[in-house]
Parts: sequence; C-alpha cells; structure tokens
Amino acid sequence: MLADIAANAKRVKNAAPISPMALEAIKLIDALFDIERDINGLAPDQRLERRRKDSLPLVDGLQAWLQTERAKLSRTSPVAEAIDYMLKRWDGFTSFLEDGRICLTNNAAERALRGFALGRKSWLFAGSDRGADRAAFMATLIMTAKLNDIDPQAWLADVLARIADTPITRLEKLLPWNWTPTQTAAVAA
Repeated sequence: MLADIAANAKRVKNAAPISPMALEAIKLIDALFDIERDINGLAPDQRLERRRKDSLPLVDGLQAWLQTERAKLSRTSPVAEAIDYMLKRWDGFTSFLEDGRICLTNNAAERALRGFALGRKSWLFAGSDRGADRAAFMATLIMTAKLNDIDPQAWLADVLARIADTPITRLEKLLPWNWTPTQTAAVAA
C-alpha cells in the first residue's frame, strides 16, 4: 500500500506532500492487512482466534496513537478530519474483531455492486416507479442467491414453481440459505 501511495505521489505534478502522520497511520493499518492476508481462507473461528491474538493489540495501539496524534492537530487539518472520521466509526471498524466471518474491508460488497453502478444509466428509465421497484427487487433476489453460492436462475425457477404449493409456515425453506433444490432444479443447475 505504501508503495502505491509513493508511486501515485510521483505521478502527479505539484502533488501536495504526504503527511508523515498519514503515512504512519497507513503503516499501522497495513500491518492489519498483513494479518488478514495470512489468515485468509481459514475457518471463521480460527480467523477470530488469530485476530484476537494478533490484530487486537495492533488495533488498540492504533486507537491510542490516533487519539494522541489528533490532540496535536488543529480542527481544520485534513489529517485531523480523517482521524475524526475514523474515530467516530471505530465500533464499525473494529467489528471484524468480534466475528470471524466479517472481512476487514467491504471490497467484496463493492465488487458485487459494480454491475449496478455500470447499469445505472440503463435503469434510469425503468418505465415507472413500480418498474424500478421490481428491478430492484429482482436484483436483490439474484444477488442474494449469488452470495449464497446458488445459481440464481435455477433457484428462482424452482422457487417460482414451488411457492404456490408451499404453506406460509414453510416459506423460509425457499430462502437461498435454506434452499434444497428439487430434482428438476438440481438437473437444471
């Protein structure tokens, strides 16, 4: 990460100098990403154990460092604004220390939404508010299936074929995370 910052700074003419304080913060955060790269692919409980052992002390140190450095800055400093932003969202940032399933970044979610951002102009004229609501509803169903490693087409076809005959008390069985494909859906997938 530090190499990327240095390379970008060299490419831009008249670039503002990089704050030594900002570089130090990036080094501290980069150490957390090193741990995440090391534990990537482990089971959630193993990731949580390693995070509590290795990441928690770094996170505690980062918070103390940010608070100390923030006290040295004026209210209008761009670095102070960045520190304030992070400290106000500290609980959200540190939630990865409480659950091994949570990622340190939201990159996967952003990649999943990229297609929507690219299609935004195409969907601008959905015909009506009702059409836009339907498109959003379908996109939600499709992405939920994908996030649960299910073929959206097979799942939707099977659910639509079964939903009318499914008692309301058993509808939860058709949700992507509970779904068991019928024989027909299994062949289609």
